[in-house]
Amino acid sequence: MSLKNQADQPNANSVYETERLIIRPVSVEDRAFFFELYNRPKFIQYIGDRHIKTIDDAENYIKNRFLPQLEKTGFGNYLVVTKDTNEKIGAVGIFEREGLDILDIGFSLLEEFEGKGYAYEAALKVKSIGMDDFGLKKISAITSKNNFSSQNLIKKLGLTFKNHVTLPNEDEELMYFETE
Repeated sequence: MSLKNQADQPNANSVYETERLIIRPVSVEDRAFFFELYNRPKFIQYIGDRHIKTIDDAENYIKNRFLPQLEKTGFGNYLVVTKDTNEKIGAVGIFEREGLDILDIGFSLLEEFEGKGYAYEAALKVKSIGMDDFGLKKISAITSKNNFSSQNLIKKLGLTFKNHVTLPNEDEELMYFETE
């Protein structure tokens, strides 16, 4: 087995494409988008309140939560942008989460872009990035018990329900899925 040339290795600056999407690492320039996304009622209901009340809060969240993991592991949270209109429509990523031993895939879209297959297309690509490019053996996913669309997408990605978990400093019991 030959090792990939270092120039061929994925890194924190790698940009990926699917048929309809550009998937690129999150940057501080995306702060206004994350302020909007993270304050949408569905995001707060299904994913949680990240207490981002200003654009500065969003910038600090990106700097303190997303960029360190990208720099450390080479992967993390990615912005999802449409190729045809160049619109920022959501985010997808693989995350280190306190309370989970296996890295977690997560995704969120603005509601107006749901139901078009974008979340699946982006999540499938990021799952491939994690497993094929970075050599992850397993990926997990968590979702609330009443988020049926996320549960369906997670199953479509090939993850299987294992049990219920409660993350540290959280009250809600979540459904936990994992690749076989």
